[in-house]
Amino acid sequence: MPEGRVAVLLPCHNEELSIGSVVAGFTQALPQAAIFVFDNNSTDKTAEAARCAGAVVFSENQKGKGHVVRRMFRDIDADFYVIADGDDTYDPSVAPAMLELARSGPFDLVNCVRIADGEDAFRGGHRLGNYLLTSAVRKIFGNRVQDMLSGYKVLSRRFVKSFPVLSRGFDVETELTVHALELSMPIAHVEGSYRSRPAGSTSKLRTFRDGWRILGMILRLTRHERPLFFFGFLAVLAFVIAVALAIPVILTYLSTGLVPRLPTAVLSAAIVQVGMLSLMTGVILDTVTRGRLEARLLAYLQCPAPPTTEPTGSDTSGNRDQLSR
Repeated sequence: MPEGRVAVLLPCHNEELSIGSVVAGFTQALPQAAIFVFDNNSTDKTAEAARCAGAVVFSENQKGKGHVVRRMFRDIDADFYVIADGDDTYDPSVAPAMLELARSGPFDLVNCVRIADGEDAFRGGHRLGNYLLTSAVRKIFGNRVQDMLSGYKVLSRRFVKSFPVLSRGFDVETELTVHALELSMPIAHVEGSYRSRPAGSTSKLRTFRDGWRILGMILRLTRHERPLFFFGFLAVLAFVIAVALAIPVILTYLSTGLVPRLPTAVLSAAIVQVGMLSLMTGVILDTVTRGRLEARLLAYLQCPAPPTTEPTGSDTSGNRDQLSR
């Protein structure tokens, strides 16, 4: 089996100042790869700078990284996908090691764990937010992932073609991680430097707005992928509240034989019923989720395993024409 086609995918929005150096860096690091820049409604000359640097440029008019990732995965055909941001914060020289690890495993997801190159590499609150959100996913879905919000990854064709992108913004990183964990895909990690953005360049990530959005995505994925856990937790919470309300009523009845707080007794019984409904909802949806998981797993298995052998002098010219369709 040949070494496999490699596509470098760079989502961008107003990255005129940095995209040229990013494309040049990946061209030098991965000369065999085809480099694609997906311009997401930029108002500057991002697309022109990317073309001048030698990248193939696509446009996605629906604003949001999730929409861009959906377009990338739909339109580009490759055996391995290297995804990075166009803001020149990631080190392209790490890509060959990540790609080699993906081939040798083989691993469906190789994630770059960011090591700050300077005190201002991470914006205020980002490090803590990343730790809290990654920890939440590790607790709920499995502890095989580090630095969940890193935008620098190598993905296999199996991963990409079985991944139903549903998110619209930066919460797509969470969705990517949970997809790998739920299908028990082989995952590996490589450390790489993470530097500050070039002077004059501004981040599109909003700490609190996107943090709440990512937290909401974690809750939605918990409801979709772990319905018994999600609705079971709500059921237990309802039972605890019902018991707390019922204890005084029960004690009064045992001592006097009367139920003077009838509304409280009725409310407690109603909350118990809500808890039972929540529990049954979780049981039913758990069966549905299992069917959805099996369908995704079948889609994953329909793709051939990633190529793992070394190249045998195969010609890589014209790689861009073979990858895009």
